[in-house]
Amino acid sequence: MLTTGTLAACANKNVKNTVLVNPQASVVANAKCDCTAIKNAEKYTDTPPVQCLEAKAGDTKPAESKEALKIADYGLLKPAKWEDVDGLNQNNSSGDSLNLAWPAWMQSCAALGAKPMWQKACSAATQLNGQSAGKPSAEAVQAYFKQYFSVYKTTNIDGSDNGMITGYYEPLLKGSRTKSAKYPYPLYLPPNDLVTVELDSIYPELKYKRVRGRLMGNKLVPYYNRAEIEADASPIKGREFMFIDDIIDVFFLQIQGSGLVQLDNGEQVHVGYADQNGQTYNSIGRLLIERGELTASNASMQGIKNWARNNLSKLRELLNSNPSYVFFRELPVGLPGPLGALGVPILGERSVAIDPKFVPLGAPVFLSTTEPNSAKPLKQLMMAQDTGGAIKGGVRADFFWGAGFEAGAKAGAMKQLGKIWVFLPKEFTFKNP
Repeated sequence: MLTTGTLAACANKNVKNTVLVNPQASVVANAKCDCTAIKNAEKYTDTPPVQCLEAKAGDTKPAESKEALKIADYGLLKPAKWEDVDGLNQNNSSGDSLNLAWPAWMQSCAALGAKPMWQKACSAATQLNGQSAGKPSAEAVQAYFKQYFSVYKTTNIDGSDNGMITGYYEPLLKGSRTKSAKYPYPLYLPPNDLVTVELDSIYPELKYKRVRGRLMGNKLVPYYNRAEIEADASPIKGREFMFIDDIIDVFFLQIQGSGLVQLDNGEQVHVGYADQNGQTYNSIGRLLIERGELTASNASMQGIKNWARNNLSKLRELLNSNPSYVFFRELPVGLPGPLGALGVPILGERSVAIDPKFVPLGAPVFLSTTEPNSAKPLKQLMMAQDTGGAIKGGVRADFFWGAGFEAGAKAGAMKQLGKIWVFLPKEFTFKNP
């Protein structure tokens, strides 16, 4: 999900121990090619959206990497008309108050404003923001986007325009800066010996791919897996910076990619994705279904948590079946939300994670889908400010619901069909974006 800190994009070069590929050298021994991007945000199972449980599996799987690599960046965006955007022009209960998305758009402009193709649109946004004391009307926001932007419809590789919309959130955990019987489970900073190999410096078609591992002599081998990292004699002992009371919450924090840790003194600390061990992600939800422990209908986040708390003797083995492991960092105080892949705080119910190969990071997008486990329309202006390992394909988004229990309930239940339109500045070109 994203799996969005949530929070360091695959293309980010500012990663500790990042190395470039030498095409003449044999660099990798059994290392996994990985692009978890922001978060280890695979969803809980691989089942289709709730509206199409009888559909063929191929209809709802993310784009396969080999097919996707043949498509130019943003190559699945198709020119559209403003009147085609489902919900944009509606003034009824199923329409959106576009001004509610304005603060999120100003966050995008904080990151995009200096880029030539976004400069004019963001300069105009800053001007409108000042004229309206930061509160432009819905009509002014719509007029602004129509004046400075063109609209595109997202499509899938097969040309269809429906895709999967899931949800993620920022969980609230209980923790401490010191280990105790009450708080035994650590959050780790990235290890000093974790090496990241960028592939796109030599192979441009692998722009969103990297491998991770550790050096053993002159070879790069896979990094330690979950079972090894969480062993009593952990190979990364000393990198702990926070301790949590519940191992299940730690696991789901790794899926979401960011969270709030509530300390006993009342302080809340934002923690966000810092890196990942590069091991393959295995869905424990899918595994529980295969074992007959859960059905597809109850293998949601809450369903998995309920199973875990009723089967503590089986829990460690289940968690270790997923060798992927996420490392975190403490985020600055005072943020209005967790940091997304764009490098700005993301706002609840106004930010989505997307596949940056097919949707430009930071772009406004209009989402037409339904509420979690519901046929009630959900048609909103959002900002594409995050990415995630499971968010692959042209019509694919992860809806950020915000922080806390209620947001988590919505995120865990969301697996809907939807359509997406992307707003790009009229100056935007599809070459060397």
